Amino acid sequence: MRLRSLAKPLAFRVGAAVLLVGAVSHCVSCLNRGVASSVTSLDALLGLPVAALQHIDIGRMNLLCAQGLPEADGFDLKISLSRLDEMATRVRSETQRHFYRFQKNPAEFESSEGFFRMLMMAVVLAEDFGVRYAPAKIGTAAKARLNDGFFADAQDVFLQGLTGPRRQGTCSSLPVLQVALGRRLGYPLKLVTTKGHLFVRWESPQDTFNIEAAGNGVNRFSDDYYRHWPLEVSPAEEAAEGYLRSLTPGEELAVFLSIRGMCLREAGRLPEAAEAFAAAARLAPACRGYQVMLASLRASGGRVSPAAPLSDKTAANNGDSDL
Repeated sequence: MRLRSLAKPLAFRVGAAVLLVGAVSHCVSCLNRGVASSVTSLDALLGLPVAALQHIDIGRMNLLCAQGLPEADGFDLKISLSRLDEMATRVRSETQRHFYRFQKNPAEFESSEGFFRMLMMAVVLAEDFGVRYAPAKIGTAAKARLNDGFFADAQDVFLQGLTGPRRQGTCSSLPVLQVALGRRLGYPLKLVTTKGHLFVRWESPQDTFNIEAAGNGVNRFSDDYYRHWPLEVSPAEEAAEGYLRSLTPGEELAVFLSIRGMCLREAGRLPEAAEAFAAAARLAPACRGYQVMLASLRASGGRVSPAAPLSDKTAANNGDSDL
């Protein structure tokens, strides 16, 4: 495996009381998994209390937010989630198999077990599963425009494109894949936003660092790096948009809903796009960008009741809201 090559820049860890506590914890965990597995539609997801989102797999949330979108509808939720489990299992086995390399020479991996584990994940995804950045979407943020087609194909910005036969995505989906797999492995991973970009943060008491793996390589960058790349971020923007903060589960869902909204906007389905941004704004009211886009969509004719269910029209257009 080409660990060294991926580590370089390439243009992107008594008694009865204890038993009782353990049993109670196991029961609560089983209950949470049961609730999570029953969420199989976007309506069901949006009907949950915000506090319940911490028990929902980020992969499930992301997949459900693509319900009814052009190019991404009709996928099998169970198969996609099983594929994530399969990828995580492979990452675990290969990480264990090569862990001696970190133990033998920690400095080769910046003396960080977390970095070694994220590097191994990137190697496995690239070499064993063929995961890559969508070639047609490679470009510079400076050239990005609202109607440039980036969101025209939902498979390029949601996990469907990475769990399906294409095995390709963008900075809207590749970091989500890494977080979804990492959490399956017990890694302390967070999703973080900056202007025009998503990235991953390993956040533990022992080690905290940012991971950029949405390109041909794996690198650790400081927060300040993301204040200037891929776009300049002013202090006012950082505060107003919540950039560079580790997202809560509700804020993660809001990001996915905003991506959904952009896909719907590209497709000319403005009322549904407005519904998506209205839902995102309710989940992350401190993010100014969602409010701005919602106002723009409404001004363009995408008027919708802020309290309307997000997927009513999506379900109507696609026959059934269940996946």
